[in-house]
Amino acid sequence: MVDAIKIDGVSKRYGDLQALNNVTLNIKKGEFFGLLGPNGAGKSTLISALAGLIKADDGALSVSGHDVVRDYRLARKSLGVVPQEIVMDPFFNVRETLEFQSGYYGVKNNGPWIDELLEQLGLADKADKNMRQLSGGMKRRVLIAQALVHKPQVLVLDEPTAGVDVELRQSMWRFVRRLHREGHTIVLTTHYLEEAEELCDRIAIINHGEIIALETKQDLLAKGLGSKLLVRARAAIESVPERYQSDVVRHEGNELEIALSSHSESVMQILDRLREQGIEVDYVSVLNDTLEDVFVRMTSSQSDASTLSGVSS
Repeated sequence: MVDAIKIDGVSKRYGDLQALNNVTLNIKKGEFFGLLGPNGAGKSTLISALAGLIKADDGALSVSGHDVVRDYRLARKSLGVVPQEIVMDPFFNVRETLEFQSGYYGVKNNGPWIDELLEQLGLADKADKNMRQLSGGMKRRVLIAQALVHKPQVLVLDEPTAGVDVELRQSMWRFVRRLHREGHTIVLTTHYLEEAEELCDRIAIINHGEIIALETKQDLLAKGLGSKLLVRARAAIESVPERYQSDVVRHEGNELEIALSSHSESVMQILDRLREQGIEVDYVSVLNDTLEDVFVRMTSSQSDASTLSGVSS
């Protein structure tokens, strides 16, 4: 089966900045794929190369088997991109915007699909409004409709919920989930990591232009720090037993979080040690790692390594 997206050894440099460095990854048809990374990591550069907006210095990219340089017409017809920035033409209303977008792809008699997009994205009552009259959230919905107007099989969402209120966000995800159920490949970049954790099957983390992780969501979560023990005491915790001091994740007032992964002791044994220290425990809970925990650990550790490398050189 042909991959929905294939990226092979892609590099891109802007002067002294290595924006992408030998990036290789494949995204399968029908996947809900997360592409995560801090600001400036290379996500938008990679998406721009995939969409044909910039040309990679090295490597190759393809969409549904079509090379983005040699077969650019078919590659672009297979791809819909919702950009991070709100881009609009202030001279058209919503329906006209979608009709012109259809024309760019040579799609004729597209009225029924445009009507469905307007309905599904909650834009039906805004169809005749000028783009300048829409709120930021509604403009973002129009961007999604534009990306889908030519019925691409691969949809890239670059920070689609930035600045969108809760109600709009929920309805947007309902529609995107429907597209995924119908067989569309979805690629999501987001700083709301709880969205990626809930939605994505597989996740890549990019930092400093390099892929530092490419795993299923379950395998990626398993790479985290492990579970944490949350203890809430009846009074402020003045000191922590020496044997646990290196494993303290958080110590604020009467609350204490201790990483469990490096201990063979049971939770009850740890609680006994705390009580021996004079800590009166009022509440206990075991917290599992989130995707955000893993993300912060992996990106911060790579940043630290890069800083040390720069200093040593």
